[in-house]
Amino acid sequence: MTNTTLEITKLAYRWPGRAGFSLIVPHLSVAQGESLLLLGESGSGKSTFLSLICGTILPDKGRVDIAGTDIAALSGGVRDKVRAEQIGVIFQQFNLLPFGSVMDNILLPLHFAPARRKRAADATTEASQLCAALGLPAGVTSAKATTLSVGQQQRVAVARALIGQPPLIIADEPTSALDANSQVAFLDLLFEQANTHNTSLLMVSHDARLGERFDRVIRMEDIAQIERAAA
Repeated sequence: MTNTTLEITKLAYRWPGRAGFSLIVPHLSVAQGESLLLLGESGSGKSTFLSLICGTILPDKGRVDIAGTDIAALSGGVRDKVRAEQIGVIFQQFNLLPFGSVMDNILLPLHFAPARRKRAADATTEASQLCAALGLPAGVTSAKATTLSVGQQQRVAVARALIGQPPLIIADEPTSALDANSQVAFLDLLFEQANTHNTSLLMVSHDARLGERFDRVIRMEDIAQIERAAA
């Protein structure tokens, strides 16, 4: 039987202040080690859906199971801890601490996730190994994030998501600012690291050309519906 990293069941959410607008996702699952590309245009509910998966907003109904735990049913503090333990996020804008070192940025999730920190064993060694595997130059871990190129910052964001081997990586439009060659190089590195640890990968994008790299491609409109009340 295939292990499931992410399981969405009968999810429903209504946007506050937008009477009549709701997002409904009857079902979605991502298997352990599976890579899934979720395609959608602006306004299709992608960002809201990612926030629901991460537990930064809560559904009105339904379940969001991450590695067997329904994070939608947890209290705020416990939910934050589970999110830090189970999910690594690659943000579109990277969200690095600008005046922290590369090492500070990579190790940041481990401060909130004891089990993830334990999986990392020697965290600084794992961080250095991730930097090397991602093609960052030797000695980069002591550099300030603000001194790096955009491509290097992106790789630091990937290392931060991968540190401590979370079972699920969520990537929000991570290739949108890259040219074609840089996209290929970035995806090669990301998939290599995800495959090494049998990590599930859910990437959101509007670029259907990326689909051939993934185990599965789905469109937002195929799994979700935005309902609008009649005027």
